[in-house]
Amino acid sequence: MSYHSRSSSESSDRLRDAMVAELRECGVIRSPEVAAAFAKVPREKFAPEASPSAVYSARDTVVTKRDAEGRAASSISAPWLQAEMLEAARLRPGARVLEVGSGGYNAALIAELVGPEGVVISMDIDPFVTERATRFLAETGYPHVKAVLGDAEHAADELGPFDVILVTIGAWDCPWGHLLAPGGRMIVPLRFCGLTRSFTFVREDDHFAGLNPTVCGFIPIQGAGAHREHTAALADRTVNLLVDAGPALDVAALDLALDGNRTEQWTGVTVGYGERFDTLHLWVATRTETFGVIRRDPERGSDRVEPAMRWFTPALVTPDSFAYLTLRPEQRKDGERGQRRYELGVYGHGRSGDDLVRRLALEVVTWNSEWRAHPGPDFSLYPIGASVPAPAIGRIFPKRHTQLVMAWR
Repeated sequence: MSYHSRSSSESSDRLRDAMVAELRECGVIRSPEVAAAFAKVPREKFAPEASPSAVYSARDTVVTKRDAEGRAASSISAPWLQAEMLEAARLRPGARVLEVGSGGYNAALIAELVGPEGVVISMDIDPFVTERATRFLAETGYPHVKAVLGDAEHAADELGPFDVILVTIGAWDCPWGHLLAPGGRMIVPLRFCGLTRSFTFVREDDHFAGLNPTVCGFIPIQGAGAHREHTAALADRTVNLLVDAGPALDVAALDLALDGNRTEQWTGVTVGYGERFDTLHLWVATRTETFGVIRRDPERGSDRVEPAMRWFTPALVTPDSFAYLTLRPEQRKDGERGQRRYELGVYGHGRSGDDLVRRLALEVVTWNSEWRAHPGPDFSLYPIGASVPAPAIGRIFPKRHTQLVMAWR
């Protein structure tokens, strides 16, 4: 081994140890088994195009392939999220595991947790991904992990049952329940209303309970499981609106609305710096079928909108109008000190902008007074043909194979 290779390896080892320490400190690694897996598997070997410092950033995803338009087509998920999902999976030696969405690194972590007597099948629809994963797994000492080319919507049917099904792509539906062995667990980042939550699904009688919903984002699933949402790219594609269903969006009308006058209303509801308020997203999605999200391009930027969050911010969207959540520093009295807080407000555009602003502002105030201290809704997943009573406060999201029930109790 050359001096350069030895020093690079030592640098990667230090970065890996620091990543594991950070993941343990922030609480996403909770077991010695998961810590040992992260400490052993060389993450940099699965992303040779990225720098070691980028590879071992605990909070960042590493993109490994982009499509013709420059959008991420394959990636290695951020370590914090991989750790969360692996802890939720409760993997044990000897377990049979299906990973939907490949890349190699996460499959190697799973292989460490299930041991040599376990079975790991990592499936992906893209031959670039499976060929790359197969090569990297062999080079790092995991040739027994099977990277399988196929559309997981149906190709995995002949490979089950599995003790754990772990999905590492953004799924709009969950067609894998019949592949789960008794007592098994499915970890699925499920998309609904433009939002994604990683659920731990465990069987309860005729349905699955959706536990530990975790805010996350993944590259959307391809193939038979793909779902086309209604989108509108505005302001030279620097502002994007998205709704899950309903009438198609009129891009020209929405662009015109964005150029017009803006309506605003401030709610008096405040949040602290870094404070999470993702149950507000779920509350608004419960209350209106016009719920959508707005996103400002993080690379190109835009001064046309001021969404409350960097990525997906709650919005109410109709074919020609929209309103979205924003914030501003809270006005302080002279001499007042303490943590900086921000007031939530709503901006609106278009013919129905005034009405949408009032509706969204009302939901913010209602959430603050009645549901802010609540841990959030319960989720359950039923087969699409099951008769499910509508929750008193909640919403049912019908999909192709299943229906996701969100209920506030």
